[in-house]
Amino acid sequence: MKTMIVLSDTHGHRDNVWRLEGAFKECDYILHLGDGALDMSEVLALYPKKTFVCRGNCDLARAPREGELEIEGVKIFFCHGDAYRVKWELFRLAEEAKSRGCQLALFGHTHRAEIAEVDGVTLVNPGSMKLPPFFGGSYAYITFKDGKAHPVIIGE
Repeated sequence: MKTMIVLSDTHGHRDNVWRLEGAFKECDYILHLGDGALDMSEVLALYPKKTFVCRGNCDLARAPREGELEIEGVKIFFCHGDAYRVKWELFRLAEEAKSRGCQLALFGHTHRAEIAEVDGVTLVNPGSMKLPPFFGGSYAYITFKDGKAHPVIIGE
């Protein structure tokens, strides 16, 4: 079994990122989905082999706009989401993930945490860490086992 912390849309609120320091130490993967990519610079320095960051529409960082991972047999597509119009619908994002052979798509941009399924693809938005968890902020915790992903939203 492997675990992942997914956060997004921190928008300069590094103190909220560091509230997850204990979880960062224990998990196998850390992923930031943009709009605050630079907020992850210290996390990336501490955990370079398990931290992944993509660039959002408000980022100036040199991070990639999207990427793919495979964990415990689960193929994952991740991006900020703005290029796929996720504020209006999730079909384009699901279609892109499916075209890449991915069962899981991770995205941000809307600041609304959600877990949905579209056309056989599980879509997870961790929400925003602009506020602390349980005071309006949220993140996703995903466990991977036997070729399946089990996402949970924490906070909000």
